[in-house]
Amino acid sequence: MHVTLRNVLGALGTAVLLLGCGQEAADPAVEPEDFAATLRLQLETAAPGAVIKVPEGVFHFQRGLSLKTDGVTIRGAGADRSVLSFKEQIAGAEGLLVTASDFTIEDLAIEDTAGDALKINGGRNIRVRGLRTAWSGGPNPDNGAYGIYPVQTENTLIENSVAIGASDAGIYVGQSRNVVVRNNRAEFNVAGIEIENTVHADVHGNVAVNNTGGILVFNMPDLPQRGHSTRIFDNRVVNNNTPNFGAPGSAVAGVPAGSGILVNANDLIEVFGNEVGDNQTANVLISSYFSANYSADREMMENFDPYPETIFVHDNAFSGGGDKPDHEGLEAVRLALYGAEGRLPDIVWDGVSHPERTGAEHAICVNNPPAQVLNIDGGNGYANPAVDAETHDCVHPSLEPVVLAELQTTGIAEES
Repeated sequence: MHVTLRNVLGALGTAVLLLGCGQEAADPAVEPEDFAATLRLQLETAAPGAVIKVPEGVFHFQRGLSLKTDGVTIRGAGADRSVLSFKEQIAGAEGLLVTASDFTIEDLAIEDTAGDALKINGGRNIRVRGLRTAWSGGPNPDNGAYGIYPVQTENTLIENSVAIGASDAGIYVGQSRNVVVRNNRAEFNVAGIEIENTVHADVHGNVAVNNTGGILVFNMPDLPQRGHSTRIFDNRVVNNNTPNFGAPGSAVAGVPAGSGILVNANDLIEVFGNEVGDNQTANVLISSYFSANYSADREMMENFDPYPETIFVHDNAFSGGGDKPDHEGLEAVRLALYGAEGRLPDIVWDGVSHPERTGAEHAICVNNPPAQVLNIDGGNGYANPAVDAETHDCVHPSLEPVVLAELQTTGIAEES
């Protein structure tokens, strides 16, 4: 469509006439090719406090977008109405890369990016609301790695969003502090929701279904910040049995299909009030770094703690699952202990613990009858797997809720 000065003046005149009649002026129709260029310019020239509106429509981009200005809001007309499509992307590692603080994105979709959909690198006071990230072709190793991807952030809220089809994690928060992930849906990703090397995170009210693994809490050995203190509660984590399509050598490539909630080498984890069921490997997996299928050349930081400690699982509703482990060792244990028609207990632990930290404060505690904990004796090649209720008959103090205190300075107090 050819836009002339006369067209623009005519549209402005109509808007003034409507306002003069006491009516609210509607946004003029926007041609997709015109808005794509406009949005790029708005992001590159935005001033602090700017609100950038994405109108209804599907807008196509061949190159990634970026934002470097603090205090900007990007607002669409709805996650199914305002769509940024990168199906024809030929340049850029992300759909949208944000390196700024006090950033809000809400009510739009980012689809079919060549790499990550939304990456937020650094920054404080981040809000992601009503965002949908998706790869329309379904699970595929060629999909971008991450859907919603804040890393090295502080005071981050992700809510009411949807993530579909990521070849690593649909919703990922890494190396961050003070995080709330609530009321989202993650489906057909390798990892539905992943919290990695992050301090103080609340993950609640989410639905994780049809992923390879539902909700993951990891500590990786080659990152300077050691994560701890994550609460996973009031989520629905069911039917996460999609075959793993992650990139070989990545952290999630070793996640068995059929993993509900997976805690790896992380401490101070509380899992409660969740509905967890029909995850074919196990509803809950707790493991050390030594049981993870990572690349052999991965560097380990000096202060890295490879053991999961101070874990408290209580008051969850478990059902089904554990009947078809996607792991040779676990399947052998299932057959040996429970037979061809049996299933593994709801909580499976690799049995690898620190040889010198044997006190109750480091224990894996379970107060969730009738759920049992199966120690698979992974450190000894599954030689003596067994259920040991006495070892896990303990409690830990509940963790404190995450309060995103810095958001209060903007007039929006967020507490999970």
